[in-house]
Amino acid sequence: MTTDAVTSTPLRPAAQGDADGRAAAEIATAAGELLLAHLMELEREGVDPADVRKAGDRLSHEFLVATLGERFPGDAVLSEEGADDLDRLGADRVWIVDPLDGTREFGEPGRTDWAVHVALVEGGELVAGAVAMPALGVTFSTAVAAAPHPPLPAAPRVVVSRTRRPEPVMTMATALGAELIEMGSAGAKAMAVVRGEADVYAHAGGQYEWDSAAPVAVARAAELHVSRIDGSELHYNQRSPWLPDLLICRPELAGTVLEELRR
Repeated sequence: MTTDAVTSTPLRPAAQGDADGRAAAEIATAAGELLLAHLMELEREGVDPADVRKAGDRLSHEFLVATLGERFPGDAVLSEEGADDLDRLGADRVWIVDPLDGTREFGEPGRTDWAVHVALVEGGELVAGAVAMPALGVTFSTAVAAAPHPPLPAAPRVVVSRTRRPEPVMTMATALGAELIEMGSAGAKAMAVVRGEADVYAHAGGQYEWDSAAPVAVARAAELHVSRIDGSELHYNQRSPWLPDLLICRPELAGTVLEELRR
């Protein structure tokens, strides 16, 4: 197995991004706490899971948009749950948020693999972000120094979707002799690599900017490899927010993983 690392664009120096990273973490955490309270209340009332999911999406979206508007009144916001105002293309600072990533898991009692994403693009660059995992009581952000990576296991651990297994990803995992770890949301999968509980997260089944912006920001800050599955850079605040594929992995594995994905 080759260990060639592929360079990905770094975040700006930490001193410049700390304030925005802390703000992203605070806001994502608060949205997550709101979702947890909402979930507990609706579960006690026996509300249908589909209604729980829908209400959670809307509640978190409204909170995030209102809070970002109050704290950063000159900034634009791109949210999965909101209408896309293309004036954001001319804005210097754009927050990209996913109010509830892993909506399916949020509506399933006892699941922890759902998240809240808050990221900031400034001057066309992804500069800060946070991923809150409320059911685990933890928030990952670009404001926190990266922990050392643990030693790689003998068999790489590839995190995969519970319901969708794109052929390129499965072919890559088979070639690496990987252990598969099933998980829900994109944020949860990416944070499994950040935490050192998985080594590769590759997605090829279709995503949008809000699915990956915050996880990519946090993964970069953790000194992981991030790119599209062909090795090219990820670009945010584009006219179309469609950004269909993603690779987050240990840098030691990037060369091998990309070679297999390109096949």
